[in-house]
Amino acid sequence: MKKTKKILPPTYFIILLLLSIGLHFVFPIKKIIFPPYTYLGFILIIFGGVINIWTDLLLKKRRTTVKPHEDPTYLITSGPFRISRNPQYLGFTVILLGIAVNHGTIITFLPPIIFVVLMELIFIPFEEKNLERIFGKEYIEYKNRVGRWL
Repeated sequence: MKKTKKILPPTYFIILLLLSIGLHFVFPIKKIIFPPYTYLGFILIIFGGVINIWTDLLLKKRRTTVKPHEDPTYLITSGPFRISRNPQYLGFTVILLGIAVNHGTIITFLPPIIFVVLMELIFIPFEEKNLERIFGKEYIEYKNRVGRWL
């Protein structure tokens, strides 16, 4: 039986990142953020990258999966997981917001919104059901303590 390839969140992120940059240059609709405030975008990009790297290192350290369709073997509640149940999605969103702030045009704020909606519709509900199935009460308690995004 042939395995079907699933589109993973980083692919959506890369597509939306490229879309954001492309839209800025093709349809630079109304600039709303101007220098020096646009430079705050770099801080957001770095912050989002740090969140993602930190999260990835924790997942590798605990030898649990990063792939949403696979069963995790360990419930991580430390590090960035103390402030977000989905720190990688949060990191990707912050990077996309950083790009939008850096470019400063209205159109570039569309990709981060699309990313959040896609994660909310495609991945998060499945992941949460899966985590609840695997970790039960421990995950439910964690879910009650920590917000989905923040």
